[in-house]
Amino acid sequence: MTPTGRKKLVVAHSVRPAAPLHEVETNRALARWLAQILGFKFGGSYDAEQHSGRELYVLPTQTLVGVAAARQLGVKGPEDLWGGYVDHDFICTKAISHGLLGPYAQAPEGWSTLFSERVSKVVLDGFSVFSIDDAREAAERLLENGPIRLKPIHACAGRGQELIKSPNQFGAILARADAAQLFAEGVVLEQHLENVVTHSVGQAFIGDHVLSYCGDQYLTEDSHGEEVYGGSNLLVVRGYYEDLLELDLPNEVRLAIQQAQVFDSAADEAYPGFYASRRNYDIAQGLDSNGQQRSGVLEQSWRMGGASSAEVAALQSFVNDPAMRAIRVSSVETYTEQALPADAIEVYRGPAENGDFLLKYVTVKSYDG
Repeated sequence: MTPTGRKKLVVAHSVRPAAPLHEVETNRALARWLAQILGFKFGGSYDAEQHSGRELYVLPTQTLVGVAAARQLGVKGPEDLWGGYVDHDFICTKAISHGLLGPYAQAPEGWSTLFSERVSKVVLDGFSVFSIDDAREAAERLLENGPIRLKPIHACAGRGQELIKSPNQFGAILARADAAQLFAEGVVLEQHLENVVTHSVGQAFIGDHVLSYCGDQYLTEDSHGEEVYGGSNLLVVRGYYEDLLELDLPNEVRLAIQQAQVFDSAADEAYPGFYASRRNYDIAQGLDSNGQQRSGVLEQSWRMGGASSAEVAALQSFVNDPAMRAIRVSSVETYTEQALPADAIEVYRGPAENGDFLLKYVTVKSYDG
């Protein structure tokens, strides 16, 4: 996925008009860093007038949705951006991780039953619902086997989720004034696991470089006490998944990688308009209500994400040392104001989305395997 022809101009692109400052500035910092690594110029934030007719390499904050959005930026394929493209909005959300209740369930335009068939064995038990009626029936079925989690499909960083342990508790959610809108926009209802470890598995295709990685992520508390994304620890190799699997990895990590591969291939097959040069998957492993070990892909990220800074740091390391086979990198997000740790690379320091403090940084360590 090489940016071919004359050297491109790397631009940051904040897709959401009201995006918080930390998202905009992180986007700009990573775009600037990528430009330096690739030997391109950094063109700042995308401006339709200023960048019209230029050959661009775009780093969008969100997955691009629809032909018009891609065409405006001059994006024709994965070689033109670090991120992804889908034909319909729901495809880049949690919604595709689970199937519908049945053939008559409410579904968005472009829904693929093929995808849910392909991934049924690599995801947790659950349903995607787009109406209150479907939500009620889905919850009844799932709660028979234990607690479930409610996840709005557009929520990110762990925000907006609710743990539901009984039909009465779910009934109270259905009675809320905003319930109809909540479920119309799409909600995932999924079995709840205890003692969860969340693995990150993915690939980055940037210029001539292909990186594949595995690792884990963890939560932290924001300034309001809500548990949100806190960081990722990644083991990154130069090459593809088969190169990653050549390393000495625990069985549970190998399972996570294999499940991510199934999910990734299903997206290419079921949604032919889709393409992405950043492909990241979260895989949860923990105990179900019967104490049985379960593992399943939670969602995908075909855009800038929490681990993106770690991926760019890994790319920098491989460029600096062409003989290097693997590297350990970590991205950190903390809501506690503090000095930057020794040898860390600062990505963002400033207000969080809620107006409080947020620090993002990345660290690099050698791979001793």
